[in-house]
Formats: sequence, structure tokens, C-alpha cells
Amino acid sequence: MNRPLDLRHVASLAVRDLVELAHLPDFDRVQDQIRQVRGCTRPVNLVGSTETRDAATNAVLRSYTTADEPTGRLLTACGNRRASRCPACSRLYAADTYHLIKAGLSGGKTVPDTVRTHPRVFATLTAPSFGPVHNRPTTATAKTRPCRCGGHHLADDPALGTPLDPTTYDYAGAVLWNAHAGALWARFTTYLRRELAAHLDMTQKELNASLRVSFAKVAEYQKRGLVHFHAVIRLDGPDGHSEPPPAWATTDALTHAITAAAERATLTVDSDATGERELRWGRQIDIREIEHLAAGELTDQKVAAYVAKYATKSAETSGTVDRTLRCPRCTGRGHITGPDGFHHACADCDGTGQAEPIADLPVRRHVRQMIRTAWALGHLPEFAHLNLWKWAHMLGFRGHFSTKSRAYSTTLGALRDIRRAWRTAQTHSEHEAPGAGGETTLALSHWRYLASGYSPGEELLAAQVRHDIAETRAEAERRKTEGDPWL
Repeated sequence: MNRPLDLRHVASLAVRDLVELAHLPDFDRVQDQIRQVRGCTRPVNLVGSTETRDAATNAVLRSYTTADEPTGRLLTACGNRRASRCPACSRLYAADTYHLIKAGLSGGKTVPDTVRTHPRVFATLTAPSFGPVHNRPTTATAKTRPCRCGGHHLADDPALGTPLDPTTYDYAGAVLWNAHAGALWARFTTYLRRELAAHLDMTQKELNASLRVSFAKVAEYQKRGLVHFHAVIRLDGPDGHSEPPPAWATTDALTHAITAAAERATLTVDSDATGERELRWGRQIDIREIEHLAAGELTDQKVAAYVAKYATKSAETSGTVDRTLRCPRCTGRGHITGPDGFHHACADCDGTGQAEPIADLPVRRHVRQMIRTAWALGHLPEFAHLNLWKWAHMLGFRGHFSTKSRAYSTTLGALRDIRRAWRTAQTHSEHEAPGAGGETTLALSHWRYLASGYSPGEELLAAQVRHDIAETRAEAERRKTEGDPWL
């Protein structure tokens, strides 16, 4: 007769839970679930069941229920793209982004390989200056010159990107620029088509009938807390990547149009508190042709890897926090509207609207001031539509980090569907009933969300899985660097 475990002498809750898991009848299945989500930081816990039936006979071909799991639940990956939240899922998101970008450059994933012959460039659009900041200027020979402050900064100096004079720095302009960066990009793409038509001496209608401008972009935070955009911009035929553009649609014409559109694209923001401002792109615009040769400086693979790298980043790269600062109860307003219609101070945040005091955040002074500015601007009626309370931790930026035009290449959803279908086929290959065909089956599923995260013991197992994955990646990088012939 098996006696129940007496673990009262074990002080650690995590170790106690791990011992209990190890004594389950199917402990290997517990570890297998954690390995399947690759040690996801905060997996979604589901309970439910699924059945696959023959559509003609209604016979059950396959069935699964979480009641048969050792822990009574199924773990699924959280799918968070941010590396600061979940390294495991962000790596998968980066891999999908890499294949999406590369398919639009080299072909594959339903995109013909002839797309590599289309005119395409890698463009970087930056934010304007809102005041001088500490930097590391270099000469033409890459020699570091003194900063305006008179000193030489190291590459990891925390002062880099911070204002020389915080009292004169235009914090309101910086936050408003971040908040409108997505809209400014949309206006840029509109002007891009107009400038291309004007440069080619065509009407807009004639241009649209002859070619299409396709793009994929990603946002990156600079050290000064402002976003800039990296974009792959390509010229296609009128039906998209499946056909080439006319011979007169050249890389030079595309480069000219990008430069002119970046200069013309502006947004006007008017406020009694901040005055009228004209938001535009910065003077630093970099446009480089993407080369066809694998040995080139800017190849398809390098561009795709660069974009995928920043697709998993967020505002924390500029030194801010990666969590919202709104009080969840009052959603940042600082008050709760009672049944009587009066505003009552929120008890959870003492009327501040903040989930945690901005003054206590472990960030630099420059970042703290940008957060404070975003929070203050969010209380102005004319900026209410910007939801700056919600995006204060993002320093005002509220757009998507990676976007693409419709006809650039495949989609992230399509890539995930392919991966899901492959995994399903792998899972069912050993248990397929004779004569079961995909077109004659019916799947019936019932799922319910239970919780998120691991038990304390499972967290120890997940940490080991993450460690093993990191060690494997490090070893692969080491062998690649050393030129291992078996890689």
C-alpha cells in the first residue's frame, strides 16, 4: 500500500511541488508538456477535450481529454513576441518574421523566386531632434570624436541619448512624435506613391495600373527614447510579388521617391497647452539597395535577420519598463464613477491613476521625464484619443512594432497554420486509424481557459528546459564561429 508523501520537512515550496510531480504515475508526460512549449515563461493552461470523428459513420477516430493528463490540464505557449516577457515564444516570433521578410526578398512560402530581381531597398527613417543629447560622433575613418559636452563616451555609457540640458529639452514634442509615428508612416507611404508617379511623369491612376509599392517595416527605439523605422521597400507589378514591375521602375526612381516623400510627409498637432507643432521625419535618412549576391554587404539574409531581431524588442531597450503603468481598477483616471454619478478617488492608487508611482520606477531621469510627460499629456482633452495613459511606459509610442503591406509576401498567420498542421500530422501519424482521410473527418473540441503560468515545481523544470535550449544555441554559435565542417 502506497503511503501519501509527507513533505512537511521540505521548506521550499518549489522543491516540495517538484517531488510531488516526480511521484505522479506519468511524470515523463509532465516534462514532455514543458518541453513542447520550450519552457515558455507563462504558458496558458487549458482544460477540455477534442474528438476526431468519421463524417460518414460518426465513428471516433481519435480523442484527447485533459482528464488523462497527470496534472489535469494542457499547457500551450503564450505566444508573446517580446523577448523581455518570454524568450522562448519571442524566438519563434523572430523566426516567423525572418521567413516572412526573406520570402519577400528571395521567394518561397508561395512567393516566386523572381521577386529577388525586383527593385528593393532597405530604408531607415529617424525622428527629428528635440534638443542636443550626449552621443558618440565618429569621423569618416570610424574614429570617435568628442561629444558636445566635451567628453568621450563609452559605448555602454548610460548618459548616451540623454539631453545635454534637460531644462530646455522638448519632452512634449518627443512624446507627441512617438504617439504620431505610426500615422506619420502612413502619410509617408501615401506621399511615396505620389512622388514616384511625379518622378516618372505619370498620374497616380496610371502608376497604380502599372506597379505596386510593397513594404515591410519594424520599429526600433533609439537610446534617446524615440522610435525609428527600418523598412524593406520593393516595387512590384500591379498584381504584387507574382510579377515584375515595368523596366522603367528602377531602384534609382524608388530611392528618389523615398527621399522626397520623407521630406514632404508632415502632421500638424495643435493644442492650447503645447502650441501648434509640425511633426516630420528627421534629417538622417538612410537608403541602401539590397544586393542579389550572397557575399554582398546588404543581402537578403542579413536584412531579414536584422528586421527579425528588432521585431521582438520593445521600449525596454531604451531603458523604460515593459509593463503598463495604469491602475487596473480605474484604468488610469484616478477615480471611480459611483452609482450616484460622482467621481470617487480610486482606493487602489490613491487617486493617482498609476499602478506604481512613476517616481519609484527604476529608470533614468530622462526616461522618467518622458513617462511623466506622456502621463500629463494624456490628461488633456485634445489628446484623449491618443490613450497616452496606456502607452506612457512606451514613451508615447502606440503603434505596431512590425507591419507589412498586403502583397509583400506571406503572413504570420499562414506560417503558423503551416507549423500547426505539421505538428498535428506528426502527432497523429502514429495513431492514425486505417482509412481515415482528412476530407471525411469532423473535429469536435471543447476548451476552457484555466490559468496562466506554472506550478512552483514546474517552474523549476521549465528553467532547466530554458537553460538546455540556451546551452544548445551557445554551442551551435561556438561551432559556427570556429568553422565546424559538420554544421
